[in-house]
Amino acid sequence: MSRKKRIILALVAVLLGIAVALSYHNYGWYEEPIAKVITAEDMETGEAIGADQQNYPIYYQKLTAVLMNGESKGEQVILENNYSASLAYSQMYSSGDELFLSLSDDTGTLMGKIIEVKRDKYVVIFGALFLFVLMAVAGNKGLLSLISIAGNVLLFTAALENYEIADNAQLLWISSGAVVGWTVLTLLLVSGRNRKTYAAILATLIGTFTTLIIAYGVIDLTNGQGLRYEEMQFVTHYPRRIFLSSILIGSLGAVMDVAVTMTAAIQELYEQDSAISIKALLQSGREIGKDIMGTMANVLLFAYVSGAIPTLVFYLENGSDVSHTFSMQLSLEITRALAGSLGIVLTVPLAIIAAVRLIPKKAGNPK
Repeated sequence: MSRKKRIILALVAVLLGIAVALSYHNYGWYEEPIAKVITAEDMETGEAIGADQQNYPIYYQKLTAVLMNGESKGEQVILENNYSASLAYSQMYSSGDELFLSLSDDTGTLMGKIIEVKRDKYVVIFGALFLFVLMAVAGNKGLLSLISIAGNVLLFTAALENYEIADNAQLLWISSGAVVGWTVLTLLLVSGRNRKTYAAILATLIGTFTTLIIAYGVIDLTNGQGLRYEEMQFVTHYPRRIFLSSILIGSLGAVMDVAVTMTAAIQELYEQDSAISIKALLQSGREIGKDIMGTMANVLLFAYVSGAIPTLVFYLENGSDVSHTFSMQLSLEITRALAGSLGIVLTVPLAIIAAVRLIPKKAGNPK
């Protein structure tokens, strides 16, 4: 690492350290009352009976806290809290926790109702650690990655706002526009304006939209048999359109990853051997593609299925049999994973062909 980069990294570390320090003393930035718990006294008060007829203890807490901001700063406040052993819909508090409150003084004693926990300092700590590691490892590209993330968040927000004022039939069009924007913004910022980037953009867009078209065709031909949309029962719009939009956006991440990997590999092969033949290049690309297809497909499967684990446990705990639970909760997740896997398989040859056609050869390369 050069001296200039070390100086920049040190300045980044100092700025992030200041941000972390401020997060520990930013009570005055909030209008809501904030209290820091001094003591917490726990007492078991009763039991609740679950669906499986098991007893779950319920606890009562009496908390003493000191106000950290506002006109009553420094005064003590008494708080009450009930929580169950499962901690599913409640939370146990301990000394040192910082809480947002709603205050009252009806009986002459300052009382408070807990609204939520103040967690901003933990977010700042992990965010600072992430930024520092990203800058240390990736340098300028790490900074560009952050900019692309921020831009993608803005695009996502704009897409949601447009959906709120648009007819539901336009959801796929809005999602398609967002996918194009995310792809172009991310790859141009991270990889720069070059032929490798253009090849990756082309392969990503073709692979993603081809996946959507195939998924739409299969669902239409089979009339969606086997797909259970019950998890969307509270959505007031057509669930199939929402599901197709989720396939489109969900496939984008994996397809983009594969496209960048393949085009970067092709470029590296060019740079390492300027005399490499197209036949050898295509063969090398196919071998690389074989190695990443299986692992990426598994990544998609694990990512989608893991999100359904809480609901699976909920159904099983309430007496639902395994086959019914899996058919109800995993049909959409498995379909998303299969569609994304199809996108990966399609993108490998697309990325190879696009890279071979668009990445320029050095002088003297065989045709």
